[in-house]
Amino acid sequence: MLIPMVQGGHNAAITFVAATGGTITTVDTNYKVHTFNSSGTFEVTTVGSEGVEYLVIAGGGGGGGENPGAGGGSGGYRTATGLGVTGTSYSITVGAGGGQTTNGADSVFHSITSDGGGGGGSFGLPGKNGGSGGGGSGTASGAEVGGTATSGGAEGNDGGDASAVNYANAGGGGAGAAGADMGVTGGANGGVGLANSITGSSIFRGGGGGGGYYTGSLGLGGNGGGGNGGSGSANVAGTANTGGGGGGGYPGKPGGSGTVIIRYKFQ
Repeated sequence: MLIPMVQGGHNAAITFVAATGGTITTVDTNYKVHTFNSSGTFEVTTVGSEGVEYLVIAGGGGGGGENPGAGGGSGGYRTATGLGVTGTSYSITVGAGGGQTTNGADSVFHSITSDGGGGGGSFGLPGKNGGSGGGGSGTASGAEVGGTATSGGAEGNDGGDASAVNYANAGGGGAGAAGADMGVTGGANGGVGLANSITGSSIFRGGGGGGGYYTGSLGLGGNGGGGNGGSGSANVAGTANTGGGGGGGYPGKPGGSGTVIIRYKFQ
């Protein structure tokens, strides 16, 4: 009788993760998703051979708040598959959005830290560095550059540069693109976010906040990136649990809080 040969000399049995924590849903029949919209604990009760997929987004930076201000950068955006976990409890930190001109807070899971988004510049100050950089702010006599995305751009993109005309302010960087530079008219748009289907539906997160400009008594602004960065024109905050940057305005609006989402095959 012939005996079938198995590559590597043995069959490697697949085992599945089991865990608790966060809001748990089942998607695509065989996958569990744990969503943390606030800080908590992810406890692994059974270790699996395939690891977990994650999406870790930090809080977005707040928009600048004078004449009006520049858009805040989106919170750092990290995602990957195959992260190994052990039978232990992992503390989850979900970063809050930044206030006017301030950076968002970091989000953390396992060995993964996403940096808070950079605050938007205000009244001629540069955008702050962060997961994505905040937009630079202009005055009638000068302009400043946007903040730089930290981690070498692995988490997001730079903020846009300002213009020295009509107190023009740039857009905050987004997870998918840099914030728009400011021209002499119109509002600068925030950088677009990224779509991700970890929860079973494609959702854009991590948009940069729109920057504004001032002419006469009128303050106008750009659009938030990806549907979740705050609009400068409407002086809108970044959307909660997307890491969106806040819109620049009177005052600058806060960035959106972050999120941590974990997915694994359970059967």
